[in-house]
This record gives sequence, structure tokens and C-alpha cells, in this order.
Amino acid sequence: MKTPQTARTGVYKEIASVSNPIIKDLRGLSMRKNRQATNRFMTEGLKLVAAGCEAGWTLSIFLFGEKAASNQLVMELAALSKSRGGMVLKVSEPVLQKLSRRDNAQTVIGIFEQALTPATAIQAKAHSLWVALDGVKDPGNLGTIVRTADAAGATGIILIGETTDPFALEAVRATMGSIFSLPLVRFSRTEFAEFAKTWSGLIVGTHLSANTDYRAPDYRQPAILLMGNEQSGLDDDAVALCTDLVRIPQRGRADSLNLAIATGIMLFEMQRDDLILE
Repeated sequence: MKTPQTARTGVYKEIASVSNPIIKDLRGLSMRKNRQATNRFMTEGLKLVAAGCEAGWTLSIFLFGEKAASNQLVMELAALSKSRGGMVLKVSEPVLQKLSRRDNAQTVIGIFEQALTPATAIQAKAHSLWVALDGVKDPGNLGTIVRTADAAGATGIILIGETTDPFALEAVRATMGSIFSLPLVRFSRTEFAEFAKTWSGLIVGTHLSANTDYRAPDYRQPAILLMGNEQSGLDDDAVALCTDLVRIPQRGRADSLNLAIATGIMLFEMQRDDLILE
């Protein structure tokens, strides 16, 4: 990463107390209402913070601990953040642990500004594959799906209705940095239903009552993979939007698959021809 300068003492402010007002405000980012009010979210770890900066996301606040002060990349990120108008904080170990709520707190934390993509970005272009998630509740599942979609080369993620916040810390952790790689579009259920009427490609949903094997359709056209929530899957309204309903066959006694696993199976099958060609 190229930066204008390395960080020097004076570039950052030092905070040792967990009761510092700035730290109290950052702790508030654990709540969705505060993330929405500030348009910010937290990510942990040098690799993830660097990935966000490389992807061009705005790093509002960069925090690092004493153990990371000698790391060259940490100092470069500090200088980069400062040069772009961000705040740089050198903090104590207790502060890091308080913010991350983990015993093995990372030595680097980044506070980024949220970025959602407008719905107009969803175009039925060749090889486009969007993942639409309707009412997904678990942030770990959501983050894993974002990571898997990134690995499979999906185009982006559509968040429908009451789907959980992708900027929750648990979700961001589970993405392993892919939160910075894929466009995120949010729809209400009514907005998605209206959009679906205009979509010229496939809308594929998984359903236990479907008669079509998930490997059978021809996926070589623009597609949206529509997945429901963890407990009930797709409801009748969502099923009505699908052009294709498919089933992933199971041999064991389990009555269903984990949502993130099922989504991964579908994604790699829908991308199979493209992946083989590569």
C-alpha cells in the first residue's frame, strides 16, 4: 500500500481509559440504531482494515494498540487515514478489549463509513448473478454468505425486508473482508416484488417441495438466487416471484441444510460453467 508518509508521534491521539467519550461513542456502534444514525461500522484486524482502504472505503477512525505501533503497515494506514481527514487513535489493551468484546482482541480496529449501492446498479447483464436474501436473521449466516458469494464470483448482494444488518460486527467478522468487495443493495419486500417484475433473467429459489434438481436448470443467463430465512425459508409471496424452484437432494436424516451452506452449494452450481472455463 502506497501512502504519503509514515505515521509519527503527533499524528495520533493516545487514549488509555475505557470511559473516554470517544470510546463510549464507538462502543455504541454495537447497536444497529447507532450504526444507522452515524452511518458508521466497526471492523477488526489489520488485514480487514487494509482491505477496506484498498477498496476505497472511507476510514473515519483508525485505532491501534501498543503492540501494533512498530508494524510498518499499521503506521502507513495511520498516515493514510490522517491524510484523508480521518482520526487516528493509539489506545490501551483494555480499550481494544472493550470495543471488540473478545478476550483475544485484535490490535487494530477501523471505523468505516457505510456504503450501500443504489438499486439501479442491478442490471441483467451476461454472467450477472445476484444473491437476494429475504428476512435472514443471523449475522453470522449473512456474513458467511457474503464471503461465499465473493468467492464464487457473484455480482452482489440484495438485502430484502427485515434481513439483518450486514454492518453488524458479527456479520463483518464473518465476511473476512468480503464486505468491501461486493455491492450491497437494500429493498423493502414491496420494492423487491416490484423490481422482480422487471427482471429479465432467472429468479431461482430453493424449496423443499420443488421437483426440479438444483443441477438441472440452465444457469447461463442473468440470474438472482433468492434465499429465505433460516427457520421458514421462502414464504408464498417470495415463491411467487421465482421463475425456477429447485431442491438440493439430501440422503441423511437432517431435515434441512444451514442457510449459508445451501446458498454456497447453489452459488457454485450456478457459476459452474464460468468457473470451469477459468
